Formats: sequence, structure tokens, C-alpha cells
Amino acid sequence: MILKKLKKIAFIALATIAALPAAGQDLLASQAPIDRKMKAVDSVFLQKLIQTEEWESPAGDLYEEWDNIYAHRPTALPDTFRIDLRDFCMPTPSRVITSNFGARWGRQHKGLDIKVYIGDTIRAAFSGKVRMVKYEGKGYGKYVVIRHPNGLETIYAHMSKQLVRENQEVRAGDPIGLGGNTGRSTGSHLHFETRLCGVALNPALMFDFRNQDVTGDFYTYRKRTYQRDQALATQMRGANGLYGYNPADVNSPNVGKNGKKQAAQRSSRYHKVKKGETLFAIARKHGTTVDAICKLNRIGQKVKLRPGQILKY
Repeated sequence: MILKKLKKIAFIALATIAALPAAGQDLLASQAPIDRKMKAVDSVFLQKLIQTEEWESPAGDLYEEWDNIYAHRPTALPDTFRIDLRDFCMPTPSRVITSNFGARWGRQHKGLDIKVYIGDTIRAAFSGKVRMVKYEGKGYGKYVVIRHPNGLETIYAHMSKQLVRENQEVRAGDPIGLGGNTGRSTGSHLHFETRLCGVALNPALMFDFRNQDVTGDFYTYRKRTYQRDQALATQMRGANGLYGYNPADVNSPNVGKNGKKQAAQRSSRYHKVKKGETLFAIARKHGTTVDAICKLNRIGQKVKLRPGQILKY
């Protein structure tokens, strides 16, 4: 908004100069050395104006309003939109995706589930402004929504504790909460969403948790190719990293056919609990002990296991 006003002022100034007689233009020319000295000051002032506007309403040109009532309310998406992914921070150092974006259990799963433990630090993915800090018992649990100047809104759900407040400015990497198992959740994890104009985009298009990096300096959303792009992203950066499986172990040139199978088995260090399974059965299946599983997961031997719960072994 500020930039639009400045452009309008500049246009009016140029029109005025063009209409001046020669004497008036000579007077403006004699003022040039002073103008050059003021250029640096003007640039600093302009940057402060832009930063102030971004603080008041990040991505204000993209969103019509700022409210803390709805975690997401879809609005019209542009046909294309370029998202700046530089100056990012991975929200968690965990590399394990336990559930991908897309259809799941007869409904759409609008984000990625990343394995974290209760108390693990969750960080802001980009700098921005906290729009919501809420609790939803039948859904997100304790969650935080942040709007970023690059146009994205990120959602961090199922946390055990929120460390920020609404309308607070945060920088990429700032702690915003602690890992947990609140709301509709079958085990401690971070549910992470990336939304543009309230519409969920597959985080795997932008974040590569297995390599702890973004997919590039920029991601360009294109309405025409999005469905194909998001499916490919899940295939490349989601399913391959599911439950700790690391394709790099299998694709090594030093691993033979039999060795590839063994390497894949060694790299799979997470178990998803099935209905009726016990700690003893899981330990026997993976050649370990109940004590070792309890110690790794910080649980007691009498804990009640839930279907879908992720255990490290």
C-alpha cells in the first residue's frame, strides 16, 4: 500500500517538472547535489515504512483482513503466486514423517505429521506475526497460526504448550511451542500446515524434512499444475521418508541386492502400533526388549498403547 502511494507521488512530481519553465528546471538542477545526499536517508526511511506495514499486516496485499476467529478461511487463490522460501527455519529437527498430505481414513489430511516427543521445541518456519493461539479439543488441540510476509500462513498443532501470544512478532527459528499430543491425536507429533489464502498446500512442495531443508529459494504455486505437483512432492519427499525409511541407505552403490533389504530394515527405527498389539509383541517382532522400547519412548511398561501410535525402537 505504501509503495503504491509512493509511485503515485512520483508520477505527480514528474508531471509537475515537465510543466515547469526552463528557469524552474534550472532551479531543480541546482538542487540535485542536496537530493543525492538525501537519497540514503530516504532509502532508510522507506525501508522503515515497509517494515512497519509488514508488521501491521503481513502479506496485506494478498489478504483482505486480519482476524483471530478462524484458523483458515479459504478465499480466491491467484492463478500463480511466487513464495519466497529464503530465511527459513525447519520447525523441528525431526526427519520422520508419520502421515502425509492427502486422503487419509476417508477424509483429507491437510498437512504433514512429523514425529516429535512431548516437550520437544517447535520453531517458527519463517518470520511473521502470530495471528492465532488457540485450543481445539476435537481437532488441532493447542495450536498456533502465523502469517508471513511471503504470503504463507503456517499452522502448528497438537502442542503441549504454546510459547507465543496473538499479534506477537516472531523471527524464523523463534520457539513458539512444545511438542505434544493434545486434541484429536493418537500419539505425540507435530501437525504442520502451509496455507495460501486459507487454502492448504502440501508442505512437501516446500519443505524436505528428511534433508532438513527447503526445496529451493522460491516455490511458485500454479493452479493449473498444482494437483500433479503436490502428488509428486509426496512421492519424492513424503512416502520415501515414512517411518524413518531412508532411501539413501538403499541406493548406495556399495550395497548389493541382499544388502539393500538389510539396509532398509536397519534404517526403519519406528513402529506404528496396530490394534491389539502389546509392547512384548512389538519388542519380539523387532528383536529388542520391552525395557529398551520403554526407555527410548519414555513410557512405562504398563502404558496403554493406542492404534496409530508411533514407537521408536
